[in-house]
This record gives sequence, structure tokens and C-alpha cells, in this order.
Amino acid sequence: MTTTAPTDAASPTVRRAVRADLLAVFRIEQASFPQPWPYSAFEQFLSSPAFLVAEIGGPDEPGQSGIVGYIVADTVPNHGQPLGHVKDLAVHPDRRGEGVGTLLLGRALAVLDGLDVSSVKLEVRVNNKRARSLYERFGFRHLRTVPNYYDDGENALVLVRKGPPEHTVR
Repeated sequence: MTTTAPTDAASPTVRRAVRADLLAVFRIEQASFPQPWPYSAFEQFLSSPAFLVAEIGGPDEPGQSGIVGYIVADTVPNHGQPLGHVKDLAVHPDRRGEGVGTLLLGRALAVLDGLDVSSVKLEVRVNNKRARSLYERFGFRHLRTVPNYYDDGENALVLVRKGPPEHTVR
């Protein structure tokens, strides 16, 4: 199943990631984070239930196609009830502010909710206000702060969204 954003012809379609997407995903990762994941990490998560990509265009639109964002999410055991974990989310710098992150997060949470997760967690840099705002719109709330979580010494906020969504995206 794919989902298309309702804005215009250049709106992305969201689908499961495949091996052929990994180089584009890795390039977005490198452009997005000061400490990017290695390529091999994406290879490891390729079978994750919610490793999704947002893609614009396709074979009928040469020069106008490509991966513009991705999300990596999966489940981990948690006292007999799976816990969802959003591990990574990034949008190409040229496509930020267009709703791609919202589209990806919404689809990934729908996949995780379909797996009967009790809640979903993620870690985000304290200073990443744009990402924090997105997560809050989806019902994520601050659980705790992890000091020096990132290699550069920045703290991480652990955010959690309890149960199936009762949120509305604004």
C-alpha cells in the first residue's frame, strides 16, 4: 500500500524501502546529521517493518524522481507487549518544510500500530526544535533526558507516545 500527499504532482509516495534505495537514503543521512549512521546500519534495518521511503516521480518523470526522505522504525520486546522505536527520520534538505516528515512519521506509526505496540519511543537532540515540534504534534511526550547521548556531548530527549493514536496532526 502506498500513500500520496495531497498537495501537488511532486508530492511523494511512501513505500517500504528496498536495497536499491539505500544509497539515496545514506546520502540524505549524511546531509542531515553531524554523526550519520554508516551505510551498513541501513542494510541491517532493511527488513524492519517500518523502514519507509518517500519518493517523488518515477519512471514516467525522468529527472523529477528520487528518494526525498526516509524513516526507520521497528519493534522491540517490552514485557510481553512490543514497543515501537523510531530510530531515524530524515528529509532531504531541499525538501524540508513540505510535509514529507509528517507523511513518513504518520505512515510509520500506522505500521507500528498495526503490530499492536503498547507505545512508541524515540530519541531526539535537545536542540532539534523542528523535529521535537513534529513529534509533539503526533502525541509524543518527554519521558526523560539522557545526558551526553550524542558523541558531541549533546543531550537526548526520550519521547514516548502511548498506545494507538488519539492524536490529530495540525
